[in-house]
Amino acid sequence: MSATVNRVGLPRDAYKGAATTLCAGCGHNSITNHMIKALYELGVEPHLLAKMSGIGCSSKTPAYFVETAHGFNGVHGRMPALTTGAHLANRQLIMLGVSGDGDTASIGLGQFMHMIRRNVDCTYIIEDNGTYGLTKGQFSATADLGSVQKKGAVNTFQPIDPCAVALALGCSFVARSFSGDGKQVVPLIKAAIAHRGTAILDIISPCVTFNDHDGSTKSYSWVKDHEESIADVSFIPFFEEVHVDWT
Repeated sequence: MSATVNRVGLPRDAYKGAATTLCAGCGHNSITNHMIKALYELGVEPHLLAKMSGIGCSSKTPAYFVETAHGFNGVHGRMPALTTGAHLANRQLIMLGVSGDGDTASIGLGQFMHMIRRNVDCTYIIEDNGTYGLTKGQFSATADLGSVQKKGAVNTFQPIDPCAVALALGCSFVARSFSGDGKQVVPLIKAAIAHRGTAILDIISPCVTFNDHDGSTKSYSWVKDHEESIADVSFIPFFEEVHVDWT
């Protein structure tokens, strides 16, 4: 019996990548699986997909899905500029940027804002864990006021909310979800890819090493207890009808 294939004749395995090197249980790995499922179901052709990223745990993610797609891992916070250039060079490419809360809301905040202002046609996924996992767990710019580090330090700064920033700049697609909620994340990714223009998807993605403890507002238990669905994502337009070839 032949393997099940999607609308472009590819099996789901065609959307997989290298084995993850992230910590076991990392929320980012769940997001990777959700992206594989969404891209497979949409029937995205790998040679038309461009995976863009910067620096951080999140920016390793593109290596873990659609191994045969295009990809560019740039310097810290500069993914939006690279994406803008790639989009201008080849408008047939489906731009999929994967970033983190540090890469987006700290060093890359200005680039993030200008991408939205220019409405670059890109799905911009933020894997948001509120901590700098590569540098031993300091608070990131999205850490909530009063949240507590694993070592006991309390965050005294107001957070930067990527979704609020995007809305203030007039972004036409803004959503937030939780890495542990595949039933919501998969259709949101599909809708974001089908959307024409910049689509911002902020996904809370717990860091099991540095930010999954009592006192953290981005731990698995805290997010599960406080997650509230405020939109119906059961209806997603057909990819063929929405994301057309505009060359």
